[in-house]
Amino acid sequence: MSIFNRLSDIINSNISSLLDKAEDPEKMIRMVIQEMEETLVEVRSGTAKVIAEKKTLSRRSEQYKKQAADWETKAELALSKGREDLAKAALNEKANINSTVDITEADLAKLDETLDKLSSEIEQLQAKLNDARARQKTIVMRTKATNSRLDVSRQLHNYSIDNAMDKFEYYEKKIDQMEGQMEGSKIHQEKRGLQNEFDDLARQESIDQELEELKTKLNDK
Repeated sequence: MSIFNRLSDIINSNISSLLDKAEDPEKMIRMVIQEMEETLVEVRSGTAKVIAEKKTLSRRSEQYKKQAADWETKAELALSKGREDLAKAALNEKANINSTVDITEADLAKLDETLDKLSSEIEQLQAKLNDARARQKTIVMRTKATNSRLDVSRQLHNYSIDNAMDKFEYYEKKIDQMEGQMEGSKIHQEKRGLQNEFDDLARQESIDQELEELKTKLNDK
């Protein structure tokens, strides 16, 4: 495939369509960018060669034009000296050179047309390349974000983490039970202390009553 066919294919390609069909968009965009960069280098190198060729042809055309002018001057000199035969021969040489000039000018026109086309296509390729690079940054960021989300998702569903969370819940329940037992014990102790006070009062009242009965019994004697 020639460089011009490659250039045309790339310019006419739809990057979005390529990425939609790709199993690995990040890898595909890298390949597309590499292809574009390599093609751009080749096209610019080819453009430089065309420009160099144009300069060579331009110099050659100027030289031919000077030669044609010289033969015209010689023809004038020959006529001034009465040498019509030499003048005719000089004009014949001028005509031959002018034919070469015409061919050279036609080649230059073709080179100018080629350069204009290359310049336009280079601009289009550069625009495509800039678009691809921008998409590459977006794709890389989206890929990293997606991978991070997948890692988090895998971690959330990881057995060891689930097991650890189950243990946390188990220990929380145990702590709740211990705290409940402590609260219950405290309440029981508070109730028991209050009951003891009432028991002491009842016992004291019984002792006081028994004491009074003893006093009465002694007095009766």
